[in-house]
Amino acid sequence: MRRKIIPYNPKLKELAKKLRQNMTLSEVLLWQELKGKQMLGYDFDRQRPIDEYIVDFYCKDLFLAIEIDGITHTYEGAFEKDQIRQLRLESLGVHFLRFDDLDVKRNMNWVLNTIHEWILENRPTPNPSREGI
Repeated sequence: MRRKIIPYNPKLKELAKKLRQNMTLSEVLLWQELKGKQMLGYDFDRQRPIDEYIVDFYCKDLFLAIEIDGITHTYEGAFEKDQIRQLRLESLGVHFLRFDDLDVKRNMNWVLNTIHEWILENRPTPNPSREGI
């Protein structure tokens, strides 16, 4: 079965690269736990362009975006912009988990457990007709 690919604006590639080079502390901490398929064997990307947006972390196999809401999400209008962005990406099939910056810094076990549980509840089930091939 082929994975559905969500196209992205190629103009976002350079910005995504800059964001990867300038990650926040919370992003660095969570990335240390997600990289290298450490989370149940799933591959996550960081600062991934999707459609017209860039998400903090993304797993293509799960269509799962993970966002860390820090200080940049507190300015006026940020909540509304985040909602519009999330609704647009959800309309393309992307699922979201959002965590507060302080939760990542102070309660990493809870964050990781939440991601772990979401994956167990939502991961695709194998196709029985394809087993053994």
